Amino acid sequence: MMWKDLNDLAQLAAIQEESKTRPVVLFKHSTRCSISSMAKSRLERAGAPEGISFYLLDLIRYRALSNQIADDFSVMHQSPQVLLISNGACVYNESHSAISMDEIEHQATGVKA
Repeated sequence: MMWKDLNDLAQLAAIQEESKTRPVVLFKHSTRCSISSMAKSRLERAGAPEGISFYLLDLIRYRALSNQIADDFSVMHQSPQVLLISNGACVYNESHSAISMDEIEHQATGVKA
């Protein structure tokens, strides 16, 4: 799986723009949390489906960016957390052990053009 690092506030506008042509997944990862590490590992083992971009946010290092994501996409902050962005909006989010690539792919299929 090829993660794109999410570490700059300016990337959020670009991600919203990108989500107009393909689904985008944001994974908010806590490097201090074993549950977050397990969720990340499960996603990586499953492999990324075609046509979806995956961004990884280290929310320990970039907590302000994590908070901005929660504000911009009107979701409650959780860790770990995945958000599926389509057409500039969060259309699905999940956290902790409920994070699964199968569900991400299922949700993304419903928003593809």
